[in-house]
Amino acid sequence: MKYAKISFAVVAGLLLLGACTFARNPDAKTEEDRLQNAGKVMQEILNVPDNIPQDLLDKARCVVVMPSVLKAAFVVGGSYGRGAMVCRTGKEFSGPWGAPAMYALEGGSVGLQIGGEATDFVFLVMNNRGASSLLHSKVKLGADASVAAGPKGRSAAADTDAFMRAEILSYSRARGVFAGVSLEGSTLRPDNEANHKLYGESTDAQKIIDGQARAVPPAAHDLVATLKKSSPQLSH
Repeated sequence: MKYAKISFAVVAGLLLLGACTFARNPDAKTEEDRLQNAGKVMQEILNVPDNIPQDLLDKARCVVVMPSVLKAAFVVGGSYGRGAMVCRTGKEFSGPWGAPAMYALEGGSVGLQIGGEATDFVFLVMNNRGASSLLHSKVKLGADASVAAGPKGRSAAADTDAFMRAEILSYSRARGVFAGVSLEGSTLRPDNEANHKLYGESTDAQKIIDGQARAVPPAAHDLVATLKKSSPQLSH
């Protein structure tokens, strides 16, 4: 019995390792690929009839886009995705949209789940505190920053207490279905390695968002242009 338990633990560990490896490197995409995919996701979501309410997008300080987040779960469930965060420039995040910083989404759940599913996620960062916290450290959603499933529909009422209090509103799209989703327990963090590859030495998320990095990378033009067109100015 003892050896059976040990064998099960070893197998479970190997399966989990394989799952994490698959999730971290689904297609070995480059940073440019991720930026291009993030731009496509944002364009497609903003073009569906029942999408993010305009007044929420106009109030958002930052937008995080995570294209094709993979959920790979064998013995212990988990998800891992990489994408980009674009913020409005200026001290109070009130200027035009700036250059993107690369970010990672990580989460886990325990349970016997077998299979993988790719989902696109979009996060609206609704206040300065939420934006600043994401620039400096890993943020656990629901603990370090309040998060709520975002409402959808261009004319949806978005002034309820739940939405007004939330620092981050989250959305998902899987198999063509777009909806608000709560991701409490997941974490968002700067992807420092990807930022280094994209912008060069000693470039962290803070410097990128503050405008200290180089110009918007060509691969991010669609993403930034889509945000500028859809919400050119911060609405107070």
